Amino acid sequence: MEYQAFHRFPWLHGSFWVLVAIVIFAVIAGQKIVGVILGMLDARTEAIRRALEEAERLKAEAAAMLEEAQQAQARALQEAKDIVSAATQEAQYMAAELAADAQANARRRERMALERIAAAEKSAVQEVRAVAIDIATAAAAKVLAGRESDAGLIDRAIAAVPKALRQ
Repeated sequence: MEYQAFHRFPWLHGSFWVLVAIVIFAVIAGQKIVGVILGMLDARTEAIRRALEEAERLKAEAAAMLEEAQQAQARALQEAKDIVSAATQEAQYMAAELAADAQANARRRERMALERIAAAEKSAVQEVRAVAIDIATAAAAKVLAGRESDAGLIDRAIAAVPKALRQ
């Protein structure tokens, strides 16, 4: 059997036209298959592009949130420092105020104690004077009763009364 495709005019044989039909079919079917494959690849490329855009957007949001959180942390740290500073100043102020109040109370109590001592001294002096007056009066009465004639003794007792009252 002789292969007919190698003759001088191959288009005259049926196997040539079968080959042409197969090539045309392969080109048409290949275009359709390539078109479908390219469509799938384009869809996949678009899905990947959208995912990358979404990832970029999420990354930008995360960076903004991180920056916001860092700023909030810095503000909170500064507020905490301010609160501690204010509390320290308030504690120092209160300590100074309490110390001043304690000193004022101590001075007031000391003054009250001195006033009580002075009042007690005055009361004691008055009691001593009263007793001295009573004793002097009793002594004068006794002396006058026993020596009514002695005028000099009476004058001395009367003269001693103001001196006893001053002491």
